[in-house]
Amino acid sequence: MIGGTYLAFDYGSKRIGTAVGDSLTQTARPLAAIAVHAQPDWAAVDKLIHEWRPAALIVGLPLDEDGSEQAITEPARRFARSLQQRSGLQVHLIDERYSSRAADYELRDARSSGRMNRRVRKGDRDGQAARIVLEQWLAEQG
Repeated sequence: MIGGTYLAFDYGSKRIGTAVGDSLTQTARPLAAIAVHAQPDWAAVDKLIHEWRPAALIVGLPLDEDGSEQAITEPARRFARSLQQRSGLQVHLIDERYSSRAADYELRDARSSGRMNRRVRKGDRDGQAARIVLEQWLAEQG
């Protein structure tokens, strides 16, 4: 694995969760979600890539529990291909099964324990799911 910073994307039909992490600590943190209307907000994506200058990009691949593809799987693949073409960076797809469920659990736990003292906002789940995807990918590389 190339050392450095990595950006992850959790593709959704309304929002794309984003996270940044690094290979040294193998940890990541959520960033702001990116809006999707007819297409992703490419200006926001480009800004993230320019700001963080990642070594590579990670995109969560949504699959059903049995590993089969969902309706959102092909749009996520198209997003990953567009990311690669636009950025010129290597894009890695990673199975993201259960990442949204794990993000929900972590947000509920943070609220109930007092570590998060505000209500969960739209986009929080997306960013946490992207963080989980990125940390899983970093751990697999490491």
